[in-house]
Amino acid sequence: MPRSVKVKVSSRYQVAVPRVARERLNIRKGDRLLVDIQDGLLILLPQPQNYAERLAGLHRDVWEGLDTTAYLREERDAWDASANG
Repeated sequence: MPRSVKVKVSSRYQVAVPRVARERLNIRKGDRLLVDIQDGLLILLPQPQNYAERLAGLHRDVWEGLDTTAYLREERDAWDASANG
């Protein structure tokens, strides 16, 4: 895919998703896209059918070698301490 593909904004402020993008991202008729604006960029992302499945396993490396049960216990203790002033 070229670095960028030109699209035209219609009189109703609509744009067509180019075929190459649809094919690479497996976007089908009726799919929903998320619109994100970051640093002057308009970003379209396919909306996941299931957010839990989509996010499962992301950033696994952050938790490697860490006792997650102990970490959660420490966080909960800190929440309790801050709530009790």
